Amino acid sequence: MMNIVLFGPPGAGKGTQSQNLIRDLGLVHLSTGDLLRAQIAAGTPLGLEAQGLMNAGLLVPDHVVIGMIRHRLEESPDAAGFIFDGFPRTLAQAEALDTLLEGLGQGIRCMVSMVVPQPELVQRLLLRGKDSGRADDQNEDIIAQRIEEYQAKTAPVAQYYANQNKWKEVDGIGSIEEIYTRIREAVGC
Repeated sequence: MMNIVLFGPPGAGKGTQSQNLIRDLGLVHLSTGDLLRAQIAAGTPLGLEAQGLMNAGLLVPDHVVIGMIRHRLEESPDAAGFIFDGFPRTLAQAEALDTLLEGLGQGIRCMVSMVVPQPELVQRLLLRGKDSGRADDQNEDIIAQRIEEYQAKTAPVAQYYANQNKWKEVDGIGSIEEIYTRIREAVGC
């Protein structure tokens, strides 16, 4: 099974490249935000727990998110693998994900980190903000804060996977096709 963690700051192109990997490798896209919304909409016990926490203004704890990921993995036993997008974001989440996957007889093949210079990220996000109307993609101060937070919180996760020889850095500048070729080389397919 090919399980890939796709990493990169906001605007790096993870969504676009995830779709290419899904199309060509038959992987299942696993976004924690999508999982939360689906579980809440379905009224599952995990979804109800998450909704209650969110309604109280609290963050959804790791054990709830890991439970939702477990549920998604178990409902897709014939998948060729998964792309973990937006998860893990912390060292504790990375360790919990490894424990979960080990219990299912799986593991992470690699963590692909898309690297894009901050000025390029800002320009991409501002352009996306014009097209999408997303307020968080229209303010340069908010964009800078999101990028800084990404860098601060994810550095330990990158090191965690580097220590396992699973971290692969990919240049996120170029055409979509050029970047995708680099990603395919990094994951070994």
